[in-house]
Amino acid sequence: MGDAASFRLDGHVATITYNRPDALNAINADMRRDLNDAFIRFRDDEDAWVAIVTGAGRAFCAGGDLRDGTGSVGEFPGTFWEKPTLNSFESGWEIFKPVIAAVNGYCLGYGLTLVSWCDFVLASERAEFGLPEVRLGGPAIVASIRLPQRLNWADAMELLLTGERISAERAHAVGLVWRVVPHDTLLNEAHALARRLLNGAPLAQRAMKEMAMRTRHMPTLEAIRFGETMRRVASSTADAAEGMRAAAERRPPRWTGR
Repeated sequence: MGDAASFRLDGHVATITYNRPDALNAINADMRRDLNDAFIRFRDDEDAWVAIVTGAGRAFCAGGDLRDGTGSVGEFPGTFWEKPTLNSFESGWEIFKPVIAAVNGYCLGYGLTLVSWCDFVLASERAEFGLPEVRLGGPAIVASIRLPQRLNWADAMELLLTGERISAERAHAVGLVWRVVPHDTLLNEAHALARRLLNGAPLAQRAMKEMAMRTRHMPTLEAIRFGETMRRVASSTADAAEGMRAAAERRPPRWTGR
């Protein structure tokens, strides 16, 4: 892994940072590689239970680096129809661990696509959000799928079809952002939320997130049947047994992620 994106694990909290501040964290070939490596580490590391994603400098991510357009997509060995839309976390990798976006500045294009895939979006009061693709002559495909599922139709279309930026306050008003916080407290707020999430059993959290994601478009009965399978698996873990013991002994549980 290079240094265009970084991965740091403190306890059970991983921090993934876009790290090209001189380029407003625009994604080029190096960053695509390093971002993918960072999310693979988060997905596969048994000790990483929660992730915080943020940007170095004054931007979260300004989208793809137009000087390296092919590089921003990265290399991917899939079919024509899969490339470039399934080659990264922001465009569809399945990671069921909780992910917090701490948006510290410009959040455009690829950056907004990633934010729309996060469970919690905390934004600095200085943050701005936008999808400039339509003003560059091309569509924002994954964002066009996701935003109408997350926002009211007209609010999603405003972002998709105008290419204009909106403020953190406007993003909060339309439901794109969960909370707007003072800029200097952003990472503290993200870590405080991460600590709250660590109070829950990590495997149970992943089962519930997967249920929430997979069953959105299922008929209710099919969703319940799928959920029963998930429940049986999650209830057989060491953490499930520990949760019951801790409740009986009136003490906080000691989760292991096993």
